Amino acid sequence: MERSMYLDFTLSTVLSFVLAVLLAIPLIPELHKLKFGQEVREDGPETHLKKKGTPTMGGIIFLLSLLVPSVFYALRFPKIRPALFLTLGFAAVGFLDDSIKVLKHHSEGLNPKQKFFLQLLITLLFSLWICLLPDHESALRIPFTRSMLKLGPFYIPALLFIVTATDNGANFTDGLDGLCSSVTAVISLFLGIYAIFIGERELVPLCGAMLGALLGFLCFNAYPARVFMGDTGSLALGGFVSALAIELGIPLYIPLFAFIYLLEVLSVIIQVSYFKLSHGRRIFRMAPIHHHFELLGWSETRVVTVFTIISLLLSLLSFTLLIL
Repeated sequence: MERSMYLDFTLSTVLSFVLAVLLAIPLIPELHKLKFGQEVREDGPETHLKKKGTPTMGGIIFLLSLLVPSVFYALRFPKIRPALFLTLGFAAVGFLDDSIKVLKHHSEGLNPKQKFFLQLLITLLFSLWICLLPDHESALRIPFTRSMLKLGPFYIPALLFIVTATDNGANFTDGLDGLCSSVTAVISLFLGIYAIFIGERELVPLCGAMLGALLGFLCFNAYPARVFMGDTGSLALGGFVSALAIELGIPLYIPLFAFIYLLEVLSVIIQVSYFKLSHGRRIFRMAPIHHHFELLGWSETRVVTVFTIISLLLSLLSFTLLIL
């Protein structure tokens, strides 16, 4: 059984990687032709102004690459289906958001209320779906202990909070070339290895497919990026990570192994709250926090490298805590 899981993980990783590279080569020029260019925030770092016009909505590349092996395995493994639903559902929200930005030539798409409503609706459908799976366990592993938390009627409300928080964290992380891709590739590797360790065979191929798709996408998204994932990609990644964590019973570990997501979203909350309370003063030079480090003089590649190393170390810590 374990050997077959390793085989599924490897095959799905390699296939998705090859597909992502092959898809990116013709799709990036097409996005250029369609003028699907990135709109840059006017209040962002000045160094990002040169990024304006770089093709966005590139999340389509790794999502299509993810789909091919995932759909094949989903025919045999029912647990893949709700995870794919959440991933693609959030991708659809992101695609709508990106489309509005492109059409209006503005850095803002859907307003926050519209985006939040759609996220809640898709998450609710996902939560109801997994609750109907015959062997789904609603108890959550409590970090740093071997105990399980049973939420009873509060289970679905808890999932609504966890998923939307994770999704927005992933969305904020997508601000530097290759940052969200690199961090989520590490998380996908962790989720895949943990799924193999606990014998959760049905979810292993999906983790491998996402890992391969992101590594292939990174060949074009790493600095200097030839394509950006847009909200199409970042919202999909948040959905993927939260869905896999929930189905593996470890959503309470998300703040640890996806600490960068948490750091990014907390930096925005802290900055905005302090700005209002102090009548215009700031804690960070700019939020999300990756821009703070840029304005301290860090290069994009240094920020991405450090954040990816942190994700790798915390994923390793999470795995160790889970298997003890």
